[in-house]
Amino acid sequence: MATVQQLSDEFADIQKKLQDVIEARQRLDAQYSENKAVQKEFATLDADANIYKLIGPTLIKQDKDEATMNVNKRLDFIEKEIKRIEGQIKDFSETSEKKKAEIMQIQMEQQGQAQPT
Repeated sequence: MATVQQLSDEFADIQKKLQDVIEARQRLDAQYSENKAVQKEFATLDADANIYKLIGPTLIKQDKDEATMNVNKRLDFIEKEIKRIEGQIKDFSETSEKKKAEIMQIQMEQQGQAQPT
C-alpha cells in the first residue's frame, strides 16, 4: 500500500505536469491570436500586394496566395495542438483529483486508527 508521502509526491508531479500543459495551452492561444490577426490582415490586401517573410536576417518576397496558405495551415496545426493539449489537461486534472481523493482516504483511515475506541 502506498504511503501518504508517496502519494503526495505523485500528486505534486501530476500538478507540475498539469501546469506545464496549461502553459503550453497559453502559448498556443497566443500563437493562434497572432496568426488570426495575420489572416485578417491578408484578407484586406489586394491580390498584387507585396508580402515579405522574415527568414533569418533577410526579408524574402512571398506570393500572397502562398503566404495565405501557410497561415491557414499554421492555424489548422495550432487548432489540432490545442485540442490535443486540452485532452492532456483533462487527463491530468482527472488523475490529480483521483490522487487527491486517495490521499484524503488514507489520511482519514490513519486518523480513524489513531483515535481510541
